[in-house]
Amino acid sequence: MIDFVGKRKVFISLSLLLIVVSLIFVFTKGFNLGVDFAGGTEFIISSDKEVTIDDIRNVLTNINSDYATAKIAKLKDLSVENSKLSQYMIVLKESLSGSTELKETLIKSLTKEFKDKGVTINFLEFNDVSGFAAQEIKSYAWYAVIISLILLLAYITLRFKFSFGVGAILALAHDIIITMGFYSIFNIEINVAAIAAFLTLAGYSLNDTIVVYDKIRENMKKLRGKKSIEEIVNTSINEVIVRSINTSLTTFLVILPILIWGGKAIAPFAFGLAVGVVVGTYSSLYIASPIVIGWIKKTKVY
Repeated sequence: MIDFVGKRKVFISLSLLLIVVSLIFVFTKGFNLGVDFAGGTEFIISSDKEVTIDDIRNVLTNINSDYATAKIAKLKDLSVENSKLSQYMIVLKESLSGSTELKETLIKSLTKEFKDKGVTINFLEFNDVSGFAAQEIKSYAWYAVIISLILLLAYITLRFKFSFGVGAILALAHDIIITMGFYSIFNIEINVAAIAAFLTLAGYSLNDTIVVYDKIRENMKKLRGKKSIEEIVNTSINEVIVRSINTSLTTFLVILPILIWGGKAIAPFAFGLAVGVVVGTYSSLYIASPIVIGWIKKTKVY
């Protein structure tokens, strides 16, 4: 039997270190906010010939010097009728939502500039978000995360005990903070898809935690008075660890190909889940359960 509980101070210290490092990056480096949260104009173009990112930036700069700071990324090639089209995503800091004329001028100018170079381009997608709309989306997104955590706390409290609810919420906060730190460290874009990943992570992590808590509750009834709470929790974790690892491993093996080959559009979502599955499994075993031990011993409810 593996002694998980006996090493809980080591793992809690490791978690605190990861949380501190994550918060340092979050507050110093910040996030790579997508158009959904920062506002601006995002569009995808296809070209019949492959061009470099520098070529696109030069064309944009010729149209408007403010476009020199645009974010440009090469996407997967598109196959259409035995021909290959190159795809590029361009993000401008400026929102064109208030002016149809500016939008039409950009499209016409970009098309003409490339045509003069012998390249035919087409606009595949055009997403424009004003600064006000971006702030509203950002506010509602975080409201969704906070409300979800409150509902989860209520659910765990009703199903188990308040001490279990506190442990589950602290473990979830641990998972989200560390995952946010990874977004900041690796400069992964934060957009609506990333928020969806956070909410999915919350549900996944909670599910894993409930499995552990259910076994602890079952063993508390069977072994009350026979074993200490530390021994009960350790026994419970050992009984469910194979199931937890198998579930996490199979989930991770599905997410990893999506992250590697899924393309830039799905990357923020897949990245959050890939990191979250690992961190969530770890917290369910090493964070959520030790917190319950401390709370139960402090309140003397066992």
